[in-house]
Amino acid sequence: MKILNLYAGIGGNRKLWGDDHEITAVEYKQEIADIYHDFFPKDTMVVGDAHQYLLKHFEEYDFIWSSPPCPTHSLVRKNFVGKNNKPVFPDMKLYEGILFLQHYFKGKFCVENVKSFYKPLVSYQEMENHYFWTNFLISSLKTGKDREHYGTIGVLEDRKGFSLSKYKNVDKRLALKNCVEPELGKHILDCALGKQKQKSLI
Repeated sequence: MKILNLYAGIGGNRKLWGDDHEITAVEYKQEIADIYHDFFPKDTMVVGDAHQYLLKHFEEYDFIWSSPPCPTHSLVRKNFVGKNNKPVFPDMKLYEGILFLQHYFKGKFCVENVKSFYKPLVSYQEMENHYFWTNFLISSLKTGKDREHYGTIGVLEDRKGFSLSKYKNVDKRLALKNCVEPELGKHILDCALGKQKQKSLI
């Protein structure tokens, strides 16, 4: 299967996908793309604008995963608005991507984002403190693991399964916090492939 992994980061969602698929990852920060490519050298790495890449290349893929930037939508950020955290307009590219995929893409897709400070404008599924927009059902999953979102770099490395010790000039904590939990990424791809029994809609 040909997979497009948009806003790839260092590859949290992709970590447990294996190497049976032809995967293209898009990440706009060169230093983050380099880390992704170190971990997943068989993937095609594109350094650039994921939003524009989707528009130009969506028809080339069977499954598309998109994790667009989340801070402007985040309930947590909204709850801590203050001197160093000012109100901002929500980045509506999130909904541009969802609506585009819903109406133009013929394959399976998943758009992931954080729990927002408002009720999402498009129907969604919720699981493990994430919102998901898909065109297939996601069966329930309980990892039983804490996201360790506020943990140290070492704690986050253990939780996500990445060692970033050799990398310099990178915000390691942010890169790790931005990772979707690998178990969740695998579960959702398995649901898209029909490998999970879809007993319940989250």
